[in-house]
Amino acid sequence: MDIAALLTDPAAWAALITLIIMEVVLGIDNLIFISILTNKLPEHQQQKARRIGIGLALVMRILLLSMIWIIVSLTTPVFDLGLQGAPGAHGAPSFETAFSWRDIILIAGGLFLVWKATKEIHHTMTPEPSDAVLDKKQVVSLNFGSAIFQIILLDMVFSIDSILTAVGMTDEIAIMVTAVVVTVGVMLVAADPLANFIKRNPTVVMLALGFLLMIGAVLIADGFGVHVPKGYIYAAMAFSALVEILNMASRRSQTKNAPPPTDH
Repeated sequence: MDIAALLTDPAAWAALITLIIMEVVLGIDNLIFISILTNKLPEHQQQKARRIGIGLALVMRILLLSMIWIIVSLTTPVFDLGLQGAPGAHGAPSFETAFSWRDIILIAGGLFLVWKATKEIHHTMTPEPSDAVLDKKQVVSLNFGSAIFQIILLDMVFSIDSILTAVGMTDEIAIMVTAVVVTVGVMLVAADPLANFIKRNPTVVMLALGFLLMIGAVLIADGFGVHVPKGYIYAAMAFSALVEILNMASRRSQTKNAPPPTDH
């Protein structure tokens, strides 16, 4: 279908709007990781790293769309362990034993995300100085190149997930490209406010790390063929975020109404 026909086709507009919404939701995961990681850099490098990371996400998604036939082939099994999982509810194995490149990438990306989130949670709870990449006491240990490299790794995982979602919703490359560009534009606009919000509210960091831990676990499960409905994941994230917002409002109210300190 040509561009003129797409512009006048209500179904195409409906597909575009739906895809943009889904891509923005998927992009939140990517943005949380970028925000937490870049906040470990020296302040004068943070915004630059965020913009480069999001720009690379756009480039990666466009490149993947230009090689759409390769992306589709990533779902073809490349090896089979020949094992049988525990029987599921209907007698079928509860997980897949045949793995495609998509599965391998999702599992590797999920493990990386779980490792990063767990390591950061550990150093948040036990803030002794160390040589760990994300140690709060060793900000200089995470250099600009290292941050960009780690962002690229997760960009690749999230980009493949994003493009496969797009492929599953429409056959029109123009719609996919438009949705990807709009989504990355939204990420670019939201990156600095989100990073600054996380920086100003330390308790939000732990919540965001919990999100990353959950997302990593979901990616691993997806790689093994255990598909958790995305709606459940984002409903849980939204509920947790709402509880944290109420806690922040409560703390603000208590601080505002607290009596001023008295001099002795």
